[in-house]
Amino acid sequence: MLEAFLASTLLVAIAEIGDKTQLLSFALTARLQRPRAIIAGIFVATLFNHAIAGAAGAWIASVVSPEIMRLITAGAFAIFGLWALKPDTLDDDIPTDNRGAFLTTVVAFFVAEMGDKTQFATIALAARYDSLASVVVGTTLGMMIANVPAVLLGQKLAARVPAAAMRKLAAVLFLATAAWTYFG
Repeated sequence: MLEAFLASTLLVAIAEIGDKTQLLSFALTARLQRPRAIIAGIFVATLFNHAIAGAAGAWIASVVSPEIMRLITAGAFAIFGLWALKPDTLDDDIPTDNRGAFLTTVVAFFVAEMGDKTQFATIALAARYDSLASVVVGTTLGMMIANVPAVLLGQKLAARVPAAAMRKLAAVLFLATAAWTYFG
């Protein structure tokens, strides 16, 4: 249970550096200037999104044989390792309206996280570990570790964190997890 929590937290926190949802954190902060509401929105959207992803991963693990699941999970982590090397961009304009900073952040973050590598990582982690709660709490904490400083420190942090180095570190961690899942 602790292993699932720590692995989930570490992988997602590092993989999130330079991710489109972290870029979204910077953009929301610049536009809405309501850090508490934005942080709360990130938390709610991530918890909901990762709970769905984790449940999908746990379900997949329940219907696929352990040997096939080990191969699928190891392959997924290897793909995430390669995917982590590709810089993300924020393609769409941020939807803002009269709903307020919190609801705007919940909607924008939930949508941005759909099909994102951290969502797929949550599916794979939930399939890998037997503790769904540990994975969902860990991946949510990892997202918060990466995004709260982005909200609080904004562009100052973006200029100081070497995104390319963090992408390489995330790639190494995902590839190591793939090897550990396959051989371990």
